Amino acid sequence: MLIFIDESGTHKNSGISIISFVYLLLKNDNSVERQIIAIEKRCGIKYFHWSNFGSKRGWSKRTKFLKEVSELDFSFKLSIADNPIKFKQFFENSFQHLIIENKIRKIVIDGRKPKWYGQRLKKTLRDKNISVKKIRMADDESSPGLRLADAVAGLYRSHSENPTIKTMQLTEIFNKKITAQLVDGQITK
Repeated sequence: MLIFIDESGTHKNSGISIISFVYLLLKNDNSVERQIIAIEKRCGIKYFHWSNFGSKRGWSKRTKFLKEVSELDFSFKLSIADNPIKFKQFFENSFQHLIIENKIRKIVIDGRKPKWYGQRLKKTLRDKNISVKKIRMADDESSPGLRLADAVAGLYRSHSENPTIKTMQLTEIFNKKITAQLVDGQITK
């Protein structure tokens, strides 16, 4: 099992913060990631990042990408909180409640994080007797799995902050892939 962690809106003082935990349960690690790269090529995107598509034209690319990746074999968990958040508590609570699986081969975390971030994640996993062979930091550009996590986090934050018919239709497509949701510290699914 591979887990890709991305967040959206955690730097803001208002609105919503979201952490997405995208789980790839695969025999072949690279299968979904290769498919994501192929989808990006079909969509005319070098690599997907939510903030790269802000205009109306951007929504058409986002929509096309999201509809295609929704067909891939993955599941995800979300942690949602109102801003401003207490950063450390939000992440630690999310880790404790949403990462519960055994046999995790790798966790890939988006971006550069402070040292405490990785340490808290490792401690949480050790406390639960979950072994992880590898935890690493990466950027969206180098990891298709992180781009998928970014797409999920961006979509659900956008829908939470400013629900539109377009975001509602897209979240309805993805809702069947949610295995757990934590809202302001409470499990809702």
